[in-house]
Amino acid sequence: MKTKLTKLTIAIALATAASFSSCSKFDEINTNPTQANENQVQVEYFINNSIIAAQQDPHIAERVFVLYWKAAGRQHLSGGITSGGYNDDWTNDYWRYISEWLNHANTALQIAEMKVVNGSAQPYNNNLTQVARIWRAYLMSELADNFGAIPTEAFAGQNPEFKSTQDVYYFLLAELKDATSKIDANITRPDKLQNQDPAYKYDWDKWIRYGNSMRLRLAMRIAEVDANKAKSEFEDAVASNKLITTADHNFKVAERPGWDPLSGVMSREWNGQVISTALNNIYVGLGGVKSEDQLGDQYHSAIKPENYIGKRMLGHYSTRTNDPTAGYFFDGLPNIIDPRAYKTFYIPGDINSNTWSNYPSYTSDASTTQVKFPPVTGFNTDTIRIDTKFTWSTAVSGDFGAKGAVNPIRSIQVGKMPALAKTYRTSNSSRIFFASWETYFLLAEASLKGWNTGTTAQAAYENGVKANFDYHGVSQYASAYLNSETYNRVGTSVKFTHTTEPGASRTMNYVDGYTGVAGTATIQYPVNSIYKNGTVRNDALTKIITQKYIANMPWLPLEAWSDHRRLGLPFFENPAIENPLPNLPALTTANYMTNQIKFFPQRLKYPSSLMNSDKDGYDKAVSLLGGPDAVLTPLWWAKQN
Repeated sequence: MKTKLTKLTIAIALATAASFSSCSKFDEINTNPTQANENQVQVEYFINNSIIAAQQDPHIAERVFVLYWKAAGRQHLSGGITSGGYNDDWTNDYWRYISEWLNHANTALQIAEMKVVNGSAQPYNNNLTQVARIWRAYLMSELADNFGAIPTEAFAGQNPEFKSTQDVYYFLLAELKDATSKIDANITRPDKLQNQDPAYKYDWDKWIRYGNSMRLRLAMRIAEVDANKAKSEFEDAVASNKLITTADHNFKVAERPGWDPLSGVMSREWNGQVISTALNNIYVGLGGVKSEDQLGDQYHSAIKPENYIGKRMLGHYSTRTNDPTAGYFFDGLPNIIDPRAYKTFYIPGDINSNTWSNYPSYTSDASTTQVKFPPVTGFNTDTIRIDTKFTWSTAVSGDFGAKGAVNPIRSIQVGKMPALAKTYRTSNSSRIFFASWETYFLLAEASLKGWNTGTTAQAAYENGVKANFDYHGVSQYASAYLNSETYNRVGTSVKFTHTTEPGASRTMNYVDGYTGVAGTATIQYPVNSIYKNGTVRNDALTKIITQKYIANMPWLPLEAWSDHRRLGLPFFENPAIENPLPNLPALTTANYMTNQIKFFPQRLKYPSSLMNSDKDGYDKAVSLLGGPDAVLTPLWWAKQN
């Protein structure tokens, strides 16, 4: 691929190289940066800078990874974009940041071409060119999956010409195919070069695998709207026999404590990141593994019977949502729960466990489990005191109205509901961009479609589950889990061949939270209207996407959001609507028991900085969307109705 070089581009590259040693944790430039010349500027510096910067420093990570992606992907309880909200300042920042990341990748390509021209290229120069193209393809896919139409030739000193989302995807698929085919895996990797790659240390074979697995991801993304192209690209990538299939192939970058791009994306203490209702409804009941077999004796008295739904507190919890547990506080631990839940989230009050996080450490919220529920008119109740220690309750997003004002669990959240485990908060882990389990779930979905994958849907599905169980350290439960026929709260089981539907409802026991009187209630399985008109809850595709969704928690929230936009899977409950939600006008008190794509965010609006700096480009981008520049406008590859 030819890249236009200019004196300005080279000057920028030299200046960037001069400043690079001050912000990288890797080997510094051996020569005096202020005396660097064209021969001394190295391609790998810019690739390294792009990859590191894209880890997202705490400023942009909080806004994009946490408040946009994790919220939209229902990985934690959040408002904002979940209810159609939008923050232009955050999006301006993100557009600026990712433009810089892409600039670094493009500069790497320009410097590589310059070295060919002036004869200073190293033997591995061509491989670096292809790596830069593969990484740039990821960044462009990230940008397109957030906004839709983007420029493919911008971020290199050129005026951007926006391309449709379809054109962008065709470009990226072609780039990945060509780049992976041109890497020579036999080229020697000097130690100094390896130190400039925070993901793979320039293991060429792994970069090929990453490029091909990215082709699987992008091909599957367009499968619902461009099936022939998707099938062709997917099968061609599979035929390479070079995919991310083992843990050592995973594309990941180590985090470190501090405040720079390598600080953890979920490390900011003020983000509570308590479990979402959508994720909890998937976890509870799934897989047949009992809490008493996962937890020590000290927890057993808190474990509730399998047919128990909780304390009914209709004066404090909204019921204007299609969450099957709406109106209930779960005052104990589930009888059956996916084994990964207790690894990913801590149990409230479990302050001596290795999962418990004291964030935010400047308050006592995380360790305080005693709460008071004020009395509510019409429910014949005085102040209610509840201890949330060893409980596992959630709440939906949206508007609780007056009920929210008297519900301290929902308003305070931290220490009152399960929250993200310490593992993911301290910047001592590795951020995963692509893992082996995703490859397997993509292969499973493709096999369902009848595509040539070299495996079966069941085998790939089970391999994906096992890979993620290994990652979480719960592989001892994998066999029983994969053979389980128990349903979770949305009516899905694990066993691949078990596709019997759960029925419309089941009878559950509860306790009135105000009187203490026991009772029974008919709890409906939710109707996912945007998947097969709500008639199916337990088919093979639902199982695959359910497991992919769990496995990608918490590192890949953008993928979780994308799958829901593409398929309507897994089931996401509607936000509560005690009062109208201004940014979700289609959701009303008359239709909240059904799902529509108009109830869920579909993209980010373009930043105002784009419209202000390039009105023609902005107008062209919007014209390519097929709808207004709005959060609720579906992307080309997503469900349209």
